[in-house]
Amino acid sequence: MFAIVEEGSKQYMVKEGSILIVERIAADVGAVIDINSILYSYHSDGGIPTGLTKVIAEVLEHKRSKKIIVFKKKRRHNYRRKNGHRQDVTVLRVKSIDGGNL
Repeated sequence: MFAIVEEGSKQYMVKEGSILIVERIAADVGAVIDINSILYSYHSDGGIPTGLTKVIAEVLEHKRSKKIIVFKKKRRHNYRRKNGHRQDVTVLRVKSIDGGNL
């Protein structure tokens, strides 16, 4: 069984045991959270369960992503700006996909 969920205005395909890196969530490390915004779900028994209500995930850690370089330049005007950006992210592990009456 897999599901497509929306978290932080981005969409992710999840299975049980998969690791997600999403934008920072206000939850403690080790906390169990419910992801209720399910866009699509599929079960291998040949159908889409209508009773799918939530995806249960555990917060593994909070960290910062890799640095990206932001470089601006206007030619012939001696204008150059170089900045870096690191996004705060949360690492989640999907514990289970609650399929309702499966």
